[in-house]
Amino acid sequence: MTLVLMTTLDDPPALAGTLPASASLAGHRRRELAEFLRTRRGRLRPEDIGFAPGARRRTPGLRREEVAQQAGVGVTWYTWLEQGRPIKASGQVLDAVARALRLDEAEREHLYKLADLPLTVTALPSLAVSPAVREVLATLDPLPAVLMNSRWDLLGKNEAYEQLFAYWHDEPCEMHNMLWCVFMEPNVRSRYLNFEEEAPRSVAQLRAAFAGHLGEPAWTDFIGELTEGSEDFARMWARHDVARPGVRIKHFLDPRAGLLRFITTSFAVTEMPECRIIVYTPADDETRAHLSLTRTAS
Repeated sequence: MTLVLMTTLDDPPALAGTLPASASLAGHRRRELAEFLRTRRGRLRPEDIGFAPGARRRTPGLRREEVAQQAGVGVTWYTWLEQGRPIKASGQVLDAVARALRLDEAEREHLYKLADLPLTVTALPSLAVSPAVREVLATLDPLPAVLMNSRWDLLGKNEAYEQLFAYWHDEPCEMHNMLWCVFMEPNVRSRYLNFEEEAPRSVAQLRAAFAGHLGEPAWTDFIGELTEGSEDFARMWARHDVARPGVRIKHFLDPRAGLLRFITTSFAVTEMPECRIIVYTPADDETRAHLSLTRTAS
């Protein structure tokens, strides 16, 4: 297979001495790409790609030349890519790098976004929820169900969801964002029993979505506040892991019903880009029996 390599410089900065917004966004994107590639390389071992372990290494992970060799590209070019230099690559080259780094489907998509192939920056979806979508949420009762966007903002919920989490907050939640509640509210965190297992994947989903919103204040400010306010979020965000929504299991300690185990399933809402409905299904008979206890007001 012949790999087509394109090495081009971005447009020069404006003569007035200030960078246009597009140049600033391009620089941000390259920095994200560089960090992502370094973290992916750092998680692999020589044995993972068929190389001998060799002598002790000063840093964990593969060397740049090993990734370049596996991808069939020049060491210098790959080094520039990982340093965030203003170069571009064809889809064939990115596919080769993705294979060398053993990226999964979500990570490969993330790589393409950061490499601007193609660039699609969209705003947050409209907060308007159609009557049809609201009816779907209501019909899912008695299963708790919530509508959220890719930033984890809560856009709609049914009565079962409302009552399930009614007593989890010391005060009414002003942010209406699931990640904010999990990382910034101690009571919510204490009742999320498998937090260390599930929270990193939630952050990885946010990181994947963030690639399509680089430079947008609504996203950068939100992530900045979370990073500053939560050491756990900052630690997970720094990993540069990415993931897609999927079926997960959540363990909650409810003040009324005790231990509740739910399977969460995500369904995309085609009329609202980047939005999904998450349905909480009891994972066992005990949870199914105790779920009704969350519907009684105290």
